[in-house]
Amino acid sequence: MKKASFIAVATAATLMAGAATAGTLDDVRAKGFIQCGVTTGLAGFASPNDQGQWEGFDVDFCRAMSAAIFGDPDKVKYTPTTAKERFTALQSGEIDVLARNTTWTLSRDVNLGFEFVGVNYYDGQGFMVKKSLGVSSAKELDGARVCLQSGTTTELNLADYFAAQGMSYDSVLFDTADEVREAYIKDTCDVYTTDQSGLYAQRSVIADPDNHVVLPEVISKEPLGPLVRHGDNAWGDLARWTLNAMIEAEEMGITSANAAEMKGSQNPGIARLMGASGDLGEQLGVSNDWAYNIVSMVGNYGEVFEKHLGASTPLKIARGLNQLWSKGGILYAPPAR
Repeated sequence: MKKASFIAVATAATLMAGAATAGTLDDVRAKGFIQCGVTTGLAGFASPNDQGQWEGFDVDFCRAMSAAIFGDPDKVKYTPTTAKERFTALQSGEIDVLARNTTWTLSRDVNLGFEFVGVNYYDGQGFMVKKSLGVSSAKELDGARVCLQSGTTTELNLADYFAAQGMSYDSVLFDTADEVREAYIKDTCDVYTTDQSGLYAQRSVIADPDNHVVLPEVISKEPLGPLVRHGDNAWGDLARWTLNAMIEAEEMGITSANAAEMKGSQNPGIARLMGASGDLGEQLGVSNDWAYNIVSMVGNYGEVFEKHLGASTPLKIARGLNQLWSKGGILYAPPAR
C-alpha cells in the first residue's frame, strides 16, 4: 500500500473511532441525565459552590441542554477535566458534551473528530503580572518566566508572540489552572498567560486582586465553545440550537422573568421560539417548548453572562465582543425558523 493511502486509511480509522454512535439523545434519555465535561474549577465559568453544586457560565450551557431535553435544568452530572484529559473523555464517550473554555481550531474540529456547536465566548490570550513588576506592556517581558497550562493553544501562541517580538522567555508548565495560579502567586514565574477570561477568573480568587494587572495586549483569537463528537448530527443539532436559542432569546427581549408572558406574543418569531406555534422542538427531537424551558429555567445568553461574569460579579468582565451584534458586539445566532 502506498504511504499516502495508508495515511488516509489511518486517518479515517481515527475519525471513526472518535465518532459518536448515533442516538446520543436516546442514550441520555435512557440514563436520565447529561454527562457534561467541565474544567477542574475556573471561577465564573465552572466551579463547585459552598454546597458542592457546580455553577458558572459553562455549567449553565449544560443546564440549558438539560432543560431542553427533560424540562428540568438539573438532570446533569459533571466530570471535571484537565486540558489534557478533556478530549480523551469526549472521544471515549465518558462525557456526552464538553463545555469547558475550549478553543475552536481546525485540527480539533477535523483531525480529532469533534464538532464545535458554536462560539459561546469570544476570547483572546493575554498576560497578567503583579503591579510590583512595573510592567505596562507585554512587549516589556523579554527574559520573563511565564507560567501556563500544558495541553492548550496557549503554548504555541506564546512561542509565536515572543518570536515575533524578538524576545526570549522561560516557560513553566502545569496541568491545571489552579496549579498555574498558585505558582504565579508564589513567584515561581513572573507572568501568567492564558485566555483573558481565565486571567480575570483567576485574579478574582487571588487574595489581593487589585495588585495584579491584565496587560492590554491580546495575542490570539480564542473562539471558545461547547463541542460534541462527530457522527451524531442530531445530538450536535440540539447542542447547537440550545446555544442559538439563548442568544436569539436575548435579541428578542425574552428573559427568564417574562418568558411565560412572551409565549402569548403576537410576534411570529417569538411565538415560534417559545413553542406557541410551529414545530421547531419536534424537528430537534424534543418538546416544542424546549426553548421556553431553556429561557425560563436558565435564562437567555445575556442573563447567564451577567450572572456569572458581568459587572456585578468579582470578575467584572465587560461584554465587549460578546455583546449582541445589534449592540456593537459580534454575537449572532441564525434565525430559529
